[in-house]
Amino acid sequence: MHRFLLFTLVISGAAFSQDLRFQSAYLRVEMTAQQPGFSVLAVDSLGKNKLDFNAMQPAPEAVAGFQPARSGQIIEYRAAGAADPAWAFAFGERRITIRSSYSKQHPPKPLLLNFNSILCHPTLLGLFNGDGALRLPALLHIPDHGTFRITTAAKGLALGYASRRDESATENAATFSGGDKNFVRVTFPPATAGQPRIEYTLDVVAIYPPAKGIADDRRYDGYRRNFLNILQLNPRLRVLANHAASDPCAFTVYEYSAVAVKAPPLADGLSALDILRQSLDRYTSGMVAYGMPFYEGDKKVPYDFLDTYPSLVMAASDYVMASKDKAWLDKNYPALKRWAGKMIEFDRDGDGFMEYPLSGNSGSWPVELKVRPSNWWDTIGFGHKDAYSNALAYRAFGDMAEMARMLGRTSDAELYDGRARKLKAAYYKTFYNPATGVLAGWKSADGKLHDYYFLFVNGMAVTYGLVTPEQGNQIWDKLLAKMKQVGYHRFDLGLPGNLIPVRREDYVTPEHRWGGSKRADGSDGFQIYENGGASGNFAYFTLAALRKLGRNAEADAILYPMLQAFENGGFQGRGSNGLTYDWKTWDGTPRGYEGFLVDNYMTLLAAMPR
Repeated sequence: MHRFLLFTLVISGAAFSQDLRFQSAYLRVEMTAQQPGFSVLAVDSLGKNKLDFNAMQPAPEAVAGFQPARSGQIIEYRAAGAADPAWAFAFGERRITIRSSYSKQHPPKPLLLNFNSILCHPTLLGLFNGDGALRLPALLHIPDHGTFRITTAAKGLALGYASRRDESATENAATFSGGDKNFVRVTFPPATAGQPRIEYTLDVVAIYPPAKGIADDRRYDGYRRNFLNILQLNPRLRVLANHAASDPCAFTVYEYSAVAVKAPPLADGLSALDILRQSLDRYTSGMVAYGMPFYEGDKKVPYDFLDTYPSLVMAASDYVMASKDKAWLDKNYPALKRWAGKMIEFDRDGDGFMEYPLSGNSGSWPVELKVRPSNWWDTIGFGHKDAYSNALAYRAFGDMAEMARMLGRTSDAELYDGRARKLKAAYYKTFYNPATGVLAGWKSADGKLHDYYFLFVNGMAVTYGLVTPEQGNQIWDKLLAKMKQVGYHRFDLGLPGNLIPVRREDYVTPEHRWGGSKRADGSDGFQIYENGGASGNFAYFTLAALRKLGRNAEADAILYPMLQAFENGGFQGRGSNGLTYDWKTWDGTPRGYEGFLVDNYMTLLAAMPR
């Protein structure tokens, strides 16, 4: 009550002004003149005056009857004749305090924060109620800029949360509007007769794993500001997704979990592990996401991708081992065991590897694609024995064994340990290509290795221990030499998934927009999207592999330019050609589609000071 009284006394005892702006090193705010709301809301979690950017939608049409007024750092909105302001805002260096007051004659309406998600991709992070509202405390995270921790002393409050993406965006469109087509909306409930005074506190915070010495090292600004970027909640499906208005992908959950286990607490009573558990609960309850059959009617995915169940098992293990939540494991173990069983079922020839139902043979992909390939890289012809997905499976089987032991299920643990040993024993000899000296991406049903110098496959093999250090060093000698030979040096753009063009016969789309080619060697589609396009996606595994091999100078040469690009917002947004920066050609031309693709930000794990 003391803060409410102070609020009222300051307002009532001072002359009003009409300057509706506030700025500190952490905040820049402009309030609307028409009704309670923000026309500008910029945040810099590091307090370095990085405040030029504004992601708010244009101010709504005026609502009659409001009279905004200011006294000191307080701005209030009072309906004509009302004794108390419907909404009032107090500003400090790192804090916005928002208060709503109820009046029977002038009941306040909800306060809406309406973001243009073409410009940026804000997200709310917290736990959903059954009605889809997101209860407090929560975070409002604005990628590449900063984070607000939202709290209230009022009981039972939850924020409205909605998003939408315009699916009609095309390569020919140079600009896209926000409005009702592309938005992220956060709604603050107003005071009511039952709760006549409600106060919300929005504190500017920077949340990242603490590490000695990096606070004053500007090279780590992108890490400190953006560590949470990979965590984006889709409010419609109430699950972690590509971004707040995009698809959930079951095969990426292990990326989120890898970050969640390292994140410090988000707020009192809220952790990244809580948010991860919330998504896992959706999957254990049977939710279908991209990478699972016929997600939202997609007939091009009639089979589970091979990386789907390894990803889910890994994420579950990350949650259990970090949280020590044995009760959750005991309750959900039947679902986890089904996931592991699906992985075993994919081993159709008994050699320890999962095999995708499609052959992966060169030239087997029809012009009109009927079924997608086997993993995340769904425009490249991964099939049959997929080195990427089976690297995940090795880690997942080991994780299942550990969780089974935690519950005293000895026979299950022995089964999963045996699967992991069998897979590892065959991995190197199955995928190693003596012609290039590196691991191939997949081995098709006809026995052919398909090798395009895939950095992520070889990085995973080292990171997860599927090759010896000697083998790993020999492989990375070849890869780094090849990178130099092909002239790739723009590490500020990230890394290509492959260093040479994917041949037309191994690429599943002929469309140039998506890296397809007319030439047999694939060169006319090279550097576009998954056909060698540069991105942050899976760059983590290159950096982690080099670190594990003790090649820190080579890792740093890639990492530090990427960190600067993260700080500059180089992996988010839309270029003048209408395409987005989540994928780029080697000269930096945007060739992406999401506008913000969370996988890029797993790389920040590799920036954790060693």
